[in-house]
Amino acid sequence: MIQPNDSFEEIESAVVRFAGDSGDGMQTVGERFTDSSAFAGNDIATLPDFPAEIRAPAGTLAGVSGFQLQFGSRRILTPGDAPDALVVMNPAALKANIEDLPEGGMLVVNVDSFKKMNLTKAGYDTNPLEDEGFRKKYHLIELDLTGLTKEALAETSLKPSDKARCKNFFALGFMYFVYGRPLEPTLKFFDDKWAKRLPELAEANSLALKAGYNLGDTLETARNRYQVSKVAAQPGVYRKISGNEAIVYGLVVASKKANRELLYSGYPITPASPVLEGLSQLKKYGVKCVQAEDEIAAMGVALGASFAGDLSVCATSGPGMCLKSEFIGLASITELPLIICNVQRGGPSTGLPTKTEQSDLLQALFSRHGDCPLPVLAAHSPSDCFDCAMEAVRIAITYMTPVVLLSDLYVANGSEPWRVPNIVDLPEIENSFASEDEEYVIYRRDPETLARTQAIPGQVGLEHRIGGLEKGEDGGVSYDPDNHEEMTRLRAEKVAVISKSFKPLDIRGESEGDLLVIGWGGTYGAISSAVGNLIEEGFSVSSVHLRHLNPLPDDLGEVMGRFKKVIVPELNLGQLALILRAKYLIDVLSYGKVQGKPFKVSELTEKFLEHLN
Repeated sequence: MIQPNDSFEEIESAVVRFAGDSGDGMQTVGERFTDSSAFAGNDIATLPDFPAEIRAPAGTLAGVSGFQLQFGSRRILTPGDAPDALVVMNPAALKANIEDLPEGGMLVVNVDSFKKMNLTKAGYDTNPLEDEGFRKKYHLIELDLTGLTKEALAETSLKPSDKARCKNFFALGFMYFVYGRPLEPTLKFFDDKWAKRLPELAEANSLALKAGYNLGDTLETARNRYQVSKVAAQPGVYRKISGNEAIVYGLVVASKKANRELLYSGYPITPASPVLEGLSQLKKYGVKCVQAEDEIAAMGVALGASFAGDLSVCATSGPGMCLKSEFIGLASITELPLIICNVQRGGPSTGLPTKTEQSDLLQALFSRHGDCPLPVLAAHSPSDCFDCAMEAVRIAITYMTPVVLLSDLYVANGSEPWRVPNIVDLPEIENSFASEDEEYVIYRRDPETLARTQAIPGQVGLEHRIGGLEKGEDGGVSYDPDNHEEMTRLRAEKVAVISKSFKPLDIRGESEGDLLVIGWGGTYGAISSAVGNLIEEGFSVSSVHLRHLNPLPDDLGEVMGRFKKVIVPELNLGQLALILRAKYLIDVLSYGKVQGKPFKVSELTEKFLEHLN
């Protein structure tokens, strides 16, 4: 058993997990710990984990909600494989999370909840806290969080039940003491959120937070304290950002750079709904939002707005992509610029709607009837979603095509520090609008990009017709077989030539060797960490992370050919590996995982070593 002491230990990074019932506010305290760590100058990566049920029965395993973050004085790429400290609010949270806590890890338990009824709901026959072997295995800190919180709030006007609900902030204050976190960001959060409307609630939560912090200073069993220094960072303005937030800001900035009004049309769906919610709050930037009656209507509205010259966007997840597929085909044959964001989740069907997966790649590439290739790109981290949104708009407008932007729940809900760019430094995005002063031929193409020129409806001399029927160059309906083949090939070639605008691949490690790891999307952090560790140990391993999945980069085949083995870890059953095998005729190794959880650095390291050894 870890022996507490009075030392203040300097550590490079730490992983903390909060877990409790859905109503215990674990997501809230996790976000506050994240904000406090960002305020302290640490790099961060987070993993919110919550149940799909709107409200599972209290105290059950199905209702457990968790939030894990890693913070450190170095570059943090993942929320961590396992927690150094685990805070559990009830027996179900303990049961669901204790296997992840290494021996010797700090375990903070709300003992008030460990009553017979709650133990039974969680599947315990006896109280694990009374087991001597269990107690010796961890640095166990037993706190009556409910009683201590009520005691701290004895002088407030809140009802006893409302006082008890503040116990999450009491626990947060205690963990702030353990890891030397500043209280100010959280106290400001209380003030901003409740001071004007519910001042008594702001006061109560502030008192609970401070009481938890002060308890740490007096509790003998909690004298382990840890200090994490600031991370070295480039000068600039930083803020914490999630993937969905970054998509919102990237789209708005791109609309300004393209000088097009932004129209977002969507239907609420987990985990893409925050994109709709975020854009709906930005009307002052000219953003127009439509919440349609269903996914099909949302896509139709976006397509109509694109026809009228707007930058049109819709966001959904896998089930919504199925419903949008016919209209996506219409966007392809009419060659209208449009952004379709797919924030992937566990499937098929409803599947695991609050868990992460990367299983929509083949859907994004092929799920339309006819030969209908589209550009597909994927964001690899929360902050990368901003750059990917900008890139998606550049491709859509430059090449006059719908674009699929893939994110995933891990990226969308996770957070990290983001260096806010200087908008002036970002490149302009040129439009291809027709001029009334020139002859307009609807499907005449730019010789370099093969993009047609777009004409805004209602302009004199630029009247034209587009639609789902195949057309000739002049826009007239054509059933000529040779014309259909030519137009189909031209639309495919237009997508293929996009790769000429890509930068050379960025290889982590040597440009040739024993093993090349190829990743895409949210696997970036785990792959980069595992490969980086193995490189430091002297192994011949490198990695490439793909942003563009269609068309693939022109130099990818050459890069793959310089390695003895190529492996693709992805959160599906091998979808990118399948594409790479087919395109490059190389025996690509596949390592898939479909558990609703991201890869751990340790499991990737173990798999890579199998092939290196």
